[in-house]
This record gives sequence, structure tokens and C-alpha cells, in this order.
Amino acid sequence: MSSKKRIVALQGDGIGPEIMAEALKVIGWFNENAGTDIEVSKGDIGGMCIDKHGVPLDDATLEACRKADAVLLAAVGGPKWDKVDYNIRPEAGLLKLRKELDLFANLRPAKVFDALVDASTLKPEIVRGLDILIVRELTGGVYFGQPRGIETLENGERRGVNTQVYTTSEILRVARVAFDLAKKRQNRVCSCEKANVMESGKLWREEVTALHDAEYKDVALSHMYADNCAMQLLRNPAQFDVIVTDNLFGDILSDEAAMLTGSLGMLPSASLGAADENGRRAALYEPIHGSAPDIAGKGAANPLAIILSIAMMFRYSFDLGEEADRLEQAVEAVLGKGLRTADIMSKGCTRLSTEDMGRALLDTLAEGASASKAAASA
Repeated sequence: MSSKKRIVALQGDGIGPEIMAEALKVIGWFNENAGTDIEVSKGDIGGMCIDKHGVPLDDATLEACRKADAVLLAAVGGPKWDKVDYNIRPEAGLLKLRKELDLFANLRPAKVFDALVDASTLKPEIVRGLDILIVRELTGGVYFGQPRGIETLENGERRGVNTQVYTTSEILRVARVAFDLAKKRQNRVCSCEKANVMESGKLWREEVTALHDAEYKDVALSHMYADNCAMQLLRNPAQFDVIVTDNLFGDILSDEAAMLTGSLGMLPSASLGAADENGRRAALYEPIHGSAPDIAGKGAANPLAIILSIAMMFRYSFDLGEEADRLEQAVEAVLGKGLRTADIMSKGCTRLSTEDMGRALLDTLAEGASASKAAASA
């Protein structure tokens, strides 16, 4: 079906090893039953990498990630490493990986599955059928701008400085991703910034508008201040299709949108680089829920977010749209059977462990494969 693809699996910390184990079983199932040819190697990142190598991302792992077709990451961080130097904290490994691979576009879907509509804190009629995609610029802005730091002033006061800065090229490349994705969805983009009070926001709005007028007139473009977008996500989230925004506002808005779905344990993400001359992009796929150290090792973690991250990997890195659909449909079918992990448990449903949820998903994939074969031979 496809040429060999090579991925690096980074299990990281906390619940990372547990959910990665289930994710790799899913990849194995597709290799054995659906004609994919995905080769998996493993690497170190985060706190466990600090323990082994003294740094949150070692050179060998970084080089393997550079050569891979995609990287699958589970989670990093935990209280064990709270007191390590700021520059080598577990999260610094993830930031370095994003920066070194130039993963500038972060894709964060917020989709409400029918079976989980009651899990949201909003009314069912507000979130039913919700399907939003937030495209966040990931390698610029205030998280990376210079100068930055903490200094002591002459009067003895301390001052913290972070710089919000964007260039035309940084804005245009992430906006292109948003416009291109919108064409495959509902063809609507909302660009969010604070052009009313920030020069970087004014530049953002001007550059996105110019790109739209020059190359994407067939896509509906609107603009919204980021604080208003935060309100509108709670008031009327269905008005959005694709939201494109900067690093800081994207961090905040994507977490807010995530909670519309009812559980962080259900949400995947993708971080993409620029396409090379062969159309290949560096890419990192990961769930957004974090390492959840409080439940690590208890078999209570939800593996569905990392499994849905595999579906994103199939779709955006491997051009395996049918396989992505198949995996997403299997997740929806499992939820429709009333099978739940603790984070999405509700009355009348069956509570499963991490491993049991993974097994239920594989069984559902197998059921779907059998049904397809029967239909084809009928």
C-alpha cells in the first residue's frame, strides 16, 4: 500500500510509557492487517532523558528525529524534576525538538464525539457536532523572542522581560497552513491577535489579509481579537472552523477549546514543519494531556489521544487518509459501546484500564476489517 515509513517513538515520563505501549500496538495492527509498512525506533526525552544523559533531549535522539518521517511523543515532565535547572527542565527537551525541527505550525483539533457530548461543561446543544481546528504558530513570538530574562534594576527591583516579535515570513507560512487546511474543511479561517494594542498583532493582521487577497480569495477570512475569541469559544464555538493565531494566544485558546470537548484525554495534536522539495515535512504528533504523574503506573490513563495522534500522522505525514478515517471511526465506535477510561467515565458505562481500552480498540478495528471483507465478498 505504501513505501516504508520510519518513525521515532518517545515515551517520555509519567503515563507516557503506558499510553505509548498501546499506541505501538495500533501501529503494529495496521502493519499486519492494513498493508502499512511503518518502522518504529525509540528515543529518550524529558525527565527520563535527564536521568540517563543529563539533558532533556540527547543528541542521538535528536538526530534520529531529524531523519525520521515522523515523531510520536507521549508526554514529558513530572514533580521529580521540578528543581532541576530551568534550562534543562523536561519541557526544554520538547521545546528544543520543536525548534530544531522547525515545527512552526501546531494543529490542535477540538472535536466532540457524539458519545461524549454530555462530558462537556457546556450545554449539549452548544457543543454537539463541534469540530474546530486551531493552527498555532509554534516557534516564534513571546516564547522565543529576545531579549528575555530576569534582571535586577539599580533601585533593587527585579524585572522580568519577554519579547513578542514576528516577521512577515513567520506569519505567512503558518497562515498558508491554515488556509490550505480550511480548503479541506468548511473553508473558513478566523485569524486572531491583538492588533488594537500590539504592533506585532497589527503586522499579523496586515500580512494575513495580504496573503488572503493574493492567494486565497476563495477562503472566507475573518479577524478577531484574541480576548473576544476566548469569549466566543464559550458563547458560540460552532461559528469557528479554522482559527490561526500566534504562539501565546494559541497556547491559551487551544487549551480552552480543548475543554469544550470534556476531556483533555481525548485530544491529539500535530506540529508540522515546512515542506521540502519532495513535499516531505518534519512532523511531531502528541496528545495534549501531559504526563499526569498522579496516575502514572496505575493503568488509569486514557490512550485514545495518542491513538488519535496516530490518525493525524497517517493523514498529514503519510497521506493515508482512509487509514486515518478507519482509526478515528474505531475510536468513535469504542465510545459508542459505552467503554470508558476513568477520565471520561459516565453513568451506565464500563470502566476500562489503559491496556483494556487499547485492546478494545484493536478488537473494534478487527471487527471493522471483518465487516469490510464480508461486504466485499457478498
